[in-house]
Amino acid sequence: MASSELQQSISELKQHRQAVILAHNYQRGEVQDIADFVGDSLGLSRQAARTDARVILFCGVHFMAETAKIICPDKLVLEPDRNAGCPLADMITERELEALKQEHPEAKVVCYVNSSASIKAMSDICCTSANAQKVVASFPPDQELIFVPDRNLGRYTAASLGRKLILGPGHCPTHEHITSRDIVGEKSKHPHAKVTVHPECTKEVIDLADHVGSTSQMLKYCQESGAEEFIIGTEIGILHRLRKENPGKVFYAASPLADCPDMKLTTLQKVIWALEDMVYEVTVAEEEASRARTAIERMLHLS
Repeated sequence: MASSELQQSISELKQHRQAVILAHNYQRGEVQDIADFVGDSLGLSRQAARTDARVILFCGVHFMAETAKIICPDKLVLEPDRNAGCPLADMITERELEALKQEHPEAKVVCYVNSSASIKAMSDICCTSANAQKVVASFPPDQELIFVPDRNLGRYTAASLGRKLILGPGHCPTHEHITSRDIVGEKSKHPHAKVTVHPECTKEVIDLADHVGSTSQMLKYCQESGAEEFIIGTEIGILHRLRKENPGKVFYAASPLADCPDMKLTTLQKVIWALEDMVYEVTVAEEEASRARTAIERMLHLS
């Protein structure tokens, strides 16, 4: 079936199922193009919270669909591929977080949204890469804070605010594929290009950047900057949207290896199957969802 036919089928199925399609900035370009909303974790969380659709089809990875279900317990939330997970989210377990909490009994827990529902339920508040600094700054300077699971985002946030955080050991393999050597190499080939990178990158990469931000902040930076060339230090799926929204500018991937295999599991055909067969449903136990919802809503209130 041709791409245009797939798009038409999705449009008809979406209307028939009273569904809204949310897609992350790292999704395949053709998946972004058929979505009702494309954005980062914070933006998509907001869209999930305000949609009046009966069905939410989440094109991303599992923790994102899970978050949508927590925010919208009365909605049917579907994910096109049940295998679309997140290695970063898997790098903190309930047992590991409980050990950190016992070691630091006075600490509050700030949990990156790239985590499971069970970890969110054990946390005081969630954050995204777009609002991590605001969330951390909402606590008194003398409040001890545990930040899980991303050590790179946690380290960047701590340095930006000049405060100490107790960091989890997690990291995003896709972002750690981007090295300082990559940035230096691309900069030598494109000396006039501005470098914008995601805070999930390593400190060595961040130190070479002109701008650091979430995907939504990177999009805004590139749109508003007077520069004409940009080196993009995040998952390469965002290049589709950058080029689509800025046709007069040129974008280079910091590394072709920054390609998340989980994000790329979603295809147009899987979107059709999900809407035809109403699969795969995302569920979260109510007690866990209630506690996780509190942490998420605290974040959304701040944002």
